Amino acid sequence: MIGIEPAIAMGMIAGDDKKELMVISDVTHKQVEEVRNFLDKKIIKTHVYPGDIKLYIRLEISNGEDNVLLEIKHTHTNVTRILKNGKVLLSQVCNDGDFNSSLTDRRVLTVKYIYDLAKTIDIDLIKPIFEKVITCNSAIAEEGLKGKYGVNIGKMILDNIESGIYGNDIRNKAASYASAGSDARMSGCGLPVMTTSGSGNQGMTASLPIIKFATEKKLSEEELIRGLFVSHLTTIHVKTNVGRLSAYCGAICAAAGVAAALTFLHGGSYEMVCDAITNILGNLSGVICDGAKASCAMKISSGIYSAFDATMLALHKDVLKSGDGIVGVDIEETIRNVGELAQCGMKGTDETILGIMTK
Repeated sequence: MIGIEPAIAMGMIAGDDKKELMVISDVTHKQVEEVRNFLDKKIIKTHVYPGDIKLYIRLEISNGEDNVLLEIKHTHTNVTRILKNGKVLLSQVCNDGDFNSSLTDRRVLTVKYIYDLAKTIDIDLIKPIFEKVITCNSAIAEEGLKGKYGVNIGKMILDNIESGIYGNDIRNKAASYASAGSDARMSGCGLPVMTTSGSGNQGMTASLPIIKFATEKKLSEEELIRGLFVSHLTTIHVKTNVGRLSAYCGAICAAAGVAAALTFLHGGSYEMVCDAITNILGNLSGVICDGAKASCAMKISSGIYSAFDATMLALHKDVLKSGDGIVGVDIEETIRNVGELAQCGMKGTDETILGIMTK
């Protein structure tokens, strides 16, 4: 079962609101059957709610005697209003402006700042964070390569490497590893993931290709951690411009981070790192986000393949030029252009996607 209606039914029948985003983590087989039976009644109706708020959920429930209305705004756990039979049970003041910016002041973030800091930061300050990234995200990638999850794109790539159809190279191995993690995550695997910008898929995309690259190249632990630092901070920088919620695929933000980190680990200059990011953003910025599901793993593999291409081009001093579509005069303008595309240009795209999903 996938989709909005099953999610609503699952929450009603088996949800535990105290677990917040893990609200349906302990669903039993019996409850799954209850959900199926409930869905067969076809009493859940969904509609796209008009308005400018990027995340708005309104639930209206009636059993014939009582009527309940619940409203959620901006973030998935931010319940702002509950009414029962017209009586206010909860009313939370919600300043929309507070949700249109990042949780921290990220004005200092530029690619130059990230590059310079990655070169000089005391490794002991960041090592504990990235040790967790390596442990958690590697575990779910390994699980994704063993089990049957989603369309199994990660395992498919690995199987074709082993059979000789695909080349036994770092690029294919990195794509396999990263997409396997997403295969498992998007299919309900309960293993934890270290996120980036609030997203498990972005966290895995930004880390797993770099982990695999470092393993294959026998890089030191310090080199790996500095590479992960570049990847994750670049991802956050691009994603900050894209915004919290957009029809712009977050895996592409993370793929830009991968391109930056690969170039950095190859010994590339600051200018080359900028060129690698430019190459990938100029290539894949049209990829849409249409929800968290099995196809995310396929988008991740596409992003990883493109990240390697973007890196190799940059290392050979080949880069998309200013004026090539959304490519700006420098990397920061290009990233701002991507943000404008995501927040303004793709607003209609988001509405169309929602319309398709709620037909």
